[in-house]
Amino acid sequence: MNREWNDGQPIYRQLRDRGVHMILDGVLKEGDPLPSVRNVAAEYRVNPLTVLKAYQELVDEQLVETKRGLGMFVRAGARELLLQGERQKFLTQEWPLVAAKIQRLGLTAKELDAAATRASSGKTKKEAR
Repeated sequence: MNREWNDGQPIYRQLRDRGVHMILDGVLKEGDPLPSVRNVAAEYRVNPLTVLKAYQELVDEQLVETKRGLGMFVRAGARELLLQGERQKFLTQEWPLVAAKIQRLGLTAKELDAAATRASSGKTKKEAR
């Protein structure tokens, strides 16, 4: 995981987002334990209370549950709940900006499809040469 912090957003929020990405990417599956607060705090050199605040947001969003004495675990259905919310967020907030830029640049469906194919195969334009 990237250990760089974005100054435009609180660290606890960035930690929360990293947890969300781990669930969406399948790194953390339903029933899996979250890394301990102490381990995350030590790894990222942040205050344990900052990690706890990030985890609490995941609990508040019903993505994670606390099992007393055992730790925090990914709840059943967390990934689906996240996918639903993230898809809606993308379509309402991000896609209109992307679509406007595509139109402004005059990109064709063929160009976009070729770029998507390159991206999914892991090749950049430079590597394809």
